[in-house]
Amino acid sequence: MAFSLKLNSSSGVPYYKQIVDYIIYSVINGILKPGEKLPTVRQLAVDLQVNLNTIVKAYSELEHKSIVHTQQGTGTFIAETQPDIDNSEKKNKLHDLCSLFLDEISSFGISAREALGMLEKIIHEKRADKKRGGSHA
Repeated sequence: MAFSLKLNSSSGVPYYKQIVDYIIYSVINGILKPGEKLPTVRQLAVDLQVNLNTIVKAYSELEHKSIVHTQQGTGTFIAETQPDIDNSEKKNKLHDLCSLFLDEISSFGISAREALGMLEKIIHEKRADKKRGGSHA
């Protein structure tokens, strides 16, 4: 599987965590399927231009969360059955995304109030599009 992940060095989020989040997102959205083999630690480290230990740490965390399983000598695979992502993890991710969003908009001189107004407008547009049978949620 070719990873389309681009690591963001300015986000403040450690690379291993970006990798974990990307793989979880890909599993939840059906991009990565149960039983699918992930790139080797070495290959992913080369592809993402990071230290091997970064990939080892990401894969270890994913294994601890039962998202993947590793078979010695064979590789790392997406688990056949996926655990539910618990609410605290979802809230933590939402907090991280909102914090990053606020940092980004403030760097452009955009206030939180302006951003909130735009977010509400986009939500309204997407709901209207969905009612019309569009593909946006």
